[in-house]
Parts: sequence; C-alpha cells; structure tokens
Amino acid sequence: MQIKVNLQIFLFIIIFALTHQIEIYGWIMLFAFIHELGHMIAGILLKLKPKSLNFMPLGISVIFETYEYKKLIEIKKILIAIAGPLTNLIICLVIAFLQIDVRTKELIIYSNILIALFNLIPLYPLDGGRILKGIIRLKYKGIKADKIVNRFSNILIIILTGIASITILYFENIAILFVTIYLWLIVTNENKKYNVKRKIYKIMQKNNECIDI
Repeated sequence: MQIKVNLQIFLFIIIFALTHQIEIYGWIMLFAFIHELGHMIAGILLKLKPKSLNFMPLGISVIFETYEYKKLIEIKKILIAIAGPLTNLIICLVIAFLQIDVRTKELIIYSNILIALFNLIPLYPLDGGRILKGIIRLKYKGIKADKIVNRFSNILIIILTGIASITILYFENIAILFVTIYLWLIVTNENKKYNVKRKIYKIMQKNNECIDI
C-alpha cells in the first residue's frame, strides 16, 4: 500500500499555530486517522484491498482497488464512506460516558464532531460527496453522474463560501477562511478532472459516430 503526504499539511500546521489552535488541530489529525481506520476496516470487511493512504491538511484518505460489478461496488463505496463519520460519532458516545478530565472530554467530542460534519459536506472527494456520488451512480451512468455531482459541488461551494464569510465576521476566526480556501482547492481540482473526462467522452462519442457512419 502506498503512503502519500500532501505538503499543504505543514502550511495548515503553521496557520493553526499562529491562530493559537494547534492543540485542536493535533486532536483533529489524531481522530482523522481513527476516522480513516473506520473506512479501512469497512473496506476490508467488504473484501476490498487498500491501494493508498493519503495524508492531507484536514484529514487522511484511503483509496481501495475496485474490480467488481459496478452497482455492487457503488453500494460498497457508500458503506465505506459512511463508516468514517460513524466512527467519529461512536467515539463521541463512548467518551461522553467516560469519567475523564472535562476539558479533554470536550476537546475529544468537539474534534470528532468537527471531523464528522466536515467530512459529511457533500463535496467530492469528502465522505458526503462520495455518498452523494455513489447514490447518483446507482441511477445514472458515467459522465451524466459526474456532471450532476460537478454542478452540485460548484453551487454548494458558493453557498458555503457565503456562510463562511458571515461566520468569519461573527467569530473572527481566520482558520475558517483557510478551510474555505481548502474546499475551493478541492472543488477546483475536481472541476479539472471532470473537464478532462468530458473531453475524453466527447472524443470517444465522436469516434463512435464516425464508425457508425
């Protein structure tokens, strides 16, 4: 299994250190790793083989090798995506009943809720986006499903940016700005991938038309 580290993670460490939130960032990365273990365990239980583990600024991502019947694999992908946030919610429930330092308990619960909510944002490749894409792909094929997901992501990121702008003004927390920028980078990257897919699809479609003629 390949292990990759996104260098942007060091930029986020500096940002959270400057905003005096390095402790919460440390907790977030710890439980982001456990979150990803939830994905990995779910994938292994569903008989999928882990391909790579990617360390990113706001979490960790595991990629599985997939060779199965399309509809079946989409269902498995949805279950795997759900497993991550579910792991964080289980941790919150367990910690809530443990007799530990109140501040530590609050930090752990807060970190896990943040990770679960962030990952449930329906922007691909976050868990929420993977769940959305999997559901759409159960009904629509290939480029049509990608088109729906792409349009939804672009509309959603604009809405989230508006909400983030208000939140930054209210809480005066610059970390929210960098999280928003990170989400924009995700959407921009996925837009590039979608445009490449669309061009390839058009070329293939054109070639098929020529063959038919």
